Amino acid sequence: MAQPYSLWTLTLVGGALLVVGGALLSWGLCMDSVEDDLVSRRAEAWDPPRAPTSVPCVIIPTRNEAHNVEPLVARLSAAFGCGQVQVLFVDDSDDETPVVISKVASRAVVPVRLIHREPGERGGGLGAAVLAGLRDAADRGAEWAVVMDGDLQHPPEVAPALLAEAVRTEADLAVASRYIGNGTAEGLSDRARVVVSRSATSLSKAVFPRKLRQCSDPMSGFFAIRLASVDLDRLRPQGFKILLEIVARSKRLRIAEQPFTFAERHSGNSKASWREGVVFLHRLSGLRLATILGRHSARAATVVGFAAVGASGLLVNSVALWFFVAGLGVGLLWAAVLATEVSTIWNFALTDGLVFRGHKARPWWQRFVGFALVNNAVLLLRLPLLYWLIRSLGVHYIAANVMTLLAAFALRFLVADLYLFSSRRDMSITSRRQGVTPTDHRPVSIEESSAPCRSGPTDLVVDLRDHGLPSVRVTRSAPVWHYDIHGLVTLSSVVQLRELEHFATDHDGPCDIEIRGGDFGNRQARTRARVTQYAAIPAVSYEEHSGRRGADFLVDMTENICVTVGPMLLTSPHVLYTNVVEALLRFVLVSRDRVLLHSACLELDGMGVLLSARTDTGKTGTVLRLVRESRARFLSDDMTILSADGAALCFPKPLTISQHTLRAVDAGELTPSEWRWLRVQSRLHSKGGRGIGARLGELNVPIMSLNALTQHMVPPPKYVIQRLVRCEESTSVSVKDLFIIERQSYGLEDVDPDTLIDELIDNTDDAYGFPPFRYFAPALVIDGQGYDQLRVRERAILTQAVSGVRARRLATPDFTWADHIPSLIGATDTDRVVDGTE
Repeated sequence: MAQPYSLWTLTLVGGALLVVGGALLSWGLCMDSVEDDLVSRRAEAWDPPRAPTSVPCVIIPTRNEAHNVEPLVARLSAAFGCGQVQVLFVDDSDDETPVVISKVASRAVVPVRLIHREPGERGGGLGAAVLAGLRDAADRGAEWAVVMDGDLQHPPEVAPALLAEAVRTEADLAVASRYIGNGTAEGLSDRARVVVSRSATSLSKAVFPRKLRQCSDPMSGFFAIRLASVDLDRLRPQGFKILLEIVARSKRLRIAEQPFTFAERHSGNSKASWREGVVFLHRLSGLRLATILGRHSARAATVVGFAAVGASGLLVNSVALWFFVAGLGVGLLWAAVLATEVSTIWNFALTDGLVFRGHKARPWWQRFVGFALVNNAVLLLRLPLLYWLIRSLGVHYIAANVMTLLAAFALRFLVADLYLFSSRRDMSITSRRQGVTPTDHRPVSIEESSAPCRSGPTDLVVDLRDHGLPSVRVTRSAPVWHYDIHGLVTLSSVVQLRELEHFATDHDGPCDIEIRGGDFGNRQARTRARVTQYAAIPAVSYEEHSGRRGADFLVDMTENICVTVGPMLLTSPHVLYTNVVEALLRFVLVSRDRVLLHSACLELDGMGVLLSARTDTGKTGTVLRLVRESRARFLSDDMTILSADGAALCFPKPLTISQHTLRAVDAGELTPSEWRWLRVQSRLHSKGGRGIGARLGELNVPIMSLNALTQHMVPPPKYVIQRLVRCEESTSVSVKDLFIIERQSYGLEDVDPDTLIDELIDNTDDAYGFPPFRYFAPALVIDGQGYDQLRVRERAILTQAVSGVRARRLATPDFTWADHIPSLIGATDTDRVVDGTE
């Protein structure tokens, strides 16, 4: 029995190596796919003003090198001559090094500058520090930059010769090499460091044989680079080896070399460590594949890492299955169940920790439960296949087990990637223009784009290119329907918007908002929805999976607002209005000093009454009852326009009849067929139906297209109030009472002003909770005001509007708010208790 155990031991060791190798490869690729950390540049008071210069810039990354600064600057000054060089220290020190640099700079004969990075700004290590220096030198117009260490192991006297060699040979990059001519590496502290350095050099040249053909010392940190020859925005440095990063990621660099003697350290300690060796190994592997896969490296990283973990899980599953069957004598099917649970725990730990790193949208226990459910669901699918392979085809049970596990790989990866381990991050820059960025004012390249950041199922990107909007193909442009909302906002549309039917007009001049049909961009299908904010002009677009045939839309806010919408939205005007148009109206009205508040508004006994609640609480049923039973005059059921003086303007959209509102509808007002159809519609468009839609919105599905298709097939149950009850309408009223209605135990209480404003805005935001509002709203710019400014202004207007309004919270558990409100209008008893018998 010794041989099998030996075999399994070897197999386990091989599996462990596979996991480690896959993890390193995945880590390297992922690090490549992520933007390098934002570098904060803090120029001291003595930092000279920026001015274009052809004087070379010597960039020196330092960390706790205080004792080396003065001799280094002195030797550079002597080597180059007065005024023939500028020195830039990029410092990550925690000691007095910045202070020493400042003192040396005050008396140096050459310009000396400092970029000090605080502890939270040092991501990427020495390589990122060098990159920060290269960008700064490029910003200041330097043609050449020399990079060298601050420990004096790179002799400053070699720097002028390095530049001279680059100019003489017309090279783009000149590398100071320890391995040509009379160059030596005698400064390496011991034999072990010599072996490590030589091995790293040989490994790098083996991985990049063509790119490093002209470079004998890719591990050198001493080189001169012509800044125009390298695209700094392509670099993703991690650790020490910035030269390797530059050579690997740049195209057709002409390389020259200059021999030098690697000296002993003047002062301080070496920063090399085993951790830097690990960083180098995974960085080398990631860099190699990144240069092959380009922009697909992030996806490749995830797939490779997931596959490596899956392979290790296959091994664990097989070992566990063998142990349960051969060791414990458990039946085959039960052994497969137990082995799956063992491999589930193993796979989750590695997947969560190594493959999908970073902040995630869901807590760990939700991810684990979901992961386990997927694995067990796959088990239920695997068992019949496993049984068939063994019993019918005679496949060995270990081989059959492996085959069924491989068959489940694609399904498990899709669920893990799209749902379980999805991340939520802020909007990020993904495409840059030549010019100035909003964060660091440096020139960047059009060609290079970072991977889009993900917010749930939607990619969020910022396009900083100069071309403005994507190409737009208009298919329907002649507006047929025109609307004028109280002279505040005008709107034209190629489709009828029933929600604005009250405001229909014959006006056909220029409008504040124009809705037209068409498509834009590359019009191709995509794997994820995408929101793009265009920085060249105020505009934002939303694109779904099905390309030009889907529910895409583009909002151009250059002058008047022009909305180009795809065919799916044109076939479902309700979705177009609810998810796009009303959101725009909300903030256009704010720019007109009005608030579009999610509330119902009635005139009762000559006084304006607002009803606010979360969506699907019961406002509509309460409005119908108050109009029918208390002869209230109707202004709005869902949205109310408020001005700062407390005046409310009507916004009489058709009423949506959800499941719980049926109790307030008089069936006699509708035909029998309408009533039967209403019962079906109200169930689909109730809170439960919308909840299903909201949950689908968290998945990677074309939610707007699905919503449009659903509402086209089963239109929402919308009726103008006159079809449901006889009533009188008012155009405007001064608001005196406001009730926040809730489904709770009976209660009545005053609401303090701060809480009131928060709840009113929260309830309004709740009305826009369905995607994609939360993705595109932050990109809105109305009359020169951004989203955050508009939100602040909205709050200020609302605060003033309700300052003279009595606000109370009215709770009942049985939809009976309409029984209490009439008797509360004008009541002065703040402690009155509402109960079920009142």
